[in-house]
Amino acid sequence: MKRLLPVLVAVLAGSLLSGLAADRKLVLIAGKPSHPPGEHEFRAGALLLQKCLASVPGLQVNVHTNGWPDSDGAFDGADAVVIYSDGGTGHPALQGDHLKVLQGLIAKGVGFGVMHYACEVPKDHGGPEFLSWIGGYYEDHYSCNPMWSPDYQLLPEHPITRGVRPFSIRDEWYFNLRWRPDMKGITPILVAKPSDAVRDGPYVWPQGPYPHIQANKGRDEVMMWVAHGPAGGRAFGFTGGHFHKNWGNDNLRKIVLNALVWIARAEVPPNGVESSVTAEELQQNLDVKRK
Repeated sequence: MKRLLPVLVAVLAGSLLSGLAADRKLVLIAGKPSHPPGEHEFRAGALLLQKCLASVPGLQVNVHTNGWPDSDGAFDGADAVVIYSDGGTGHPALQGDHLKVLQGLIAKGVGFGVMHYACEVPKDHGGPEFLSWIGGYYEDHYSCNPMWSPDYQLLPEHPITRGVRPFSIRDEWYFNLRWRPDMKGITPILVAKPSDAVRDGPYVWPQGPYPHIQANKGRDEVMMWVAHGPAGGRAFGFTGGHFHKNWGNDNLRKIVLNALVWIARAEVPPNGVESSVTAEELQQNLDVKRK
């Protein structure tokens, strides 16, 4: 028995180390406060998603609020990085050496995702990187951002869509994004057909309408997609998420939760990530804003 004890200890230690090694780390960056109350509530939304993911085995979710983490050490051991923030020239990924930091992570196969306004980067600063890393991005004056209610009826078979039922919800859904040529390596997830009235505007900003958007009346558009980065890391883009109250929609919330699990290479449950959100929880962690 004394001889067996060291062996048993070694086996148990190996099992524990294997379990620790199997854990996945997701870094979720929530942007600084912006927009009126109830809109672009990046901090509250990220913390809510973190809470909903607490039941997923082997997934560690670290939320960094108010923009980019104070130290790049926050990315140590990360399996995926997702940004939910404002975009354009103020995008957290475009400040300082952040593009270089992300490039280093993605070159190692780390997953990368963006949500809502974080889908937008200037075409000459961030655009080429986003095409490579996630397959597409919102381009100012080429893409558009109307408030509308897409009807997502046909969902592809993919881990991200597990347990998600067809749904429709009003949000600032972007479309006519800038894609890789022939959408190479991109799998559309949320697809719907904007009405002629939606294409005719107004858009949120600039109000439009744009003739090239109107010229494509009757065409389906992609509002969420998945892809793979240059080193094989998983990637996704989600253009919704403007209204904080929409996280109360079970299907919208589930498809994003599934995406967060998938991008970190954790196992998406057979029926998707189950969660519930109360009206009280939707009021927690909101930014203090002027009305």
